[in-house]
Amino acid sequence: MFKTFVINSLSRSTAGSVRLFSGSASPTAAHGVKRLGVIGAGQMGLGIALVAAKVAGVPVTIVDSSQASINNSLEFMKRLLERDIAKQRLTGDVAEQIRARISTSTDLSALSEADFVIEAVPEIIALKLDIFSQLPSLTPPNAILATNTSSISITKIAAAAVGAEDRVLSTHFMNPVPVQKGVEIITGLQTSPETLSRSLAFIKAMGKIPSKSKDTPGFLANRILMPYINEAIICLETGVGEKEDIDNIMKNGTNVPMGPLQLADFIGLDTCLSIMKVLYEDTSDSKYRPSVLLQKMVDAGWLGKKSGKGFYNY
Repeated sequence: MFKTFVINSLSRSTAGSVRLFSGSASPTAAHGVKRLGVIGAGQMGLGIALVAAKVAGVPVTIVDSSQASINNSLEFMKRLLERDIAKQRLTGDVAEQIRARISTSTDLSALSEADFVIEAVPEIIALKLDIFSQLPSLTPPNAILATNTSSISITKIAAAAVGAEDRVLSTHFMNPVPVQKGVEIITGLQTSPETLSRSLAFIKAMGKIPSKSKDTPGFLANRILMPYINEAIICLETGVGEKEDIDNIMKNGTNVPMGPLQLADFIGLDTCLSIMKVLYEDTSDSKYRPSVLLQKMVDAGWLGKKSGKGFYNY
């Protein structure tokens, strides 16, 4: 169901794709990015790679430890492009040029020519720190090293990239990447002005709208969004309203596209819980205490759309 949503949304959002990308984007644009590296072939990684190849017109190398994940993502990308061709939003030739810009590998050393790298692996701090500890020796000396983290301290991640700390920041894309325009740009204590400037230019070249945030728990988006979702879960937990009423009043009363419980299912309840725990632990503020019901649902394996059951059944 998630994939259907992304396909439909991508088709709606790319009505001007041929105008946005002519197939001859210059590699010497203001951002200076000649090759993008993406670590992680999941939903976020694929979305970032596809938009970079399609809109910014830069070659992309996707690296993932699982060849099966890479194969699944490439098949999904093929379906997305075929749908755009069928809707006459892309020509077959342009779609082939986009596909040709994306290469894959299961080895981080494939990033040796990437002058901008975006890590998009799960929110496991040990995994991210391990990756960033390796990147300075595997990438060019001027490469920007970005993370797509939604909650982990950028300063902490940068400290792991010994010798390249000033080239680390976060480019936090929203999900699904081909649809959502917003990208949070979060700088760590060590991030240089040049790294920030080049990153802003590249994000704009991808057709996105950047918003800058300081390196604080939750940054901007999740500092606002997750307490909103958590409070909706508490309203359900304490019987203030039924799930349909909670979602409907927010959709019909505030004109958001989906209610907070449906949105939580889409994000993943485990992801929501993880971010709320980071907010709570890093601030010691009781207003960020995760809902008891949220914890129970994660314990039950009811994670939302990706597990087939959350606040709703899928």
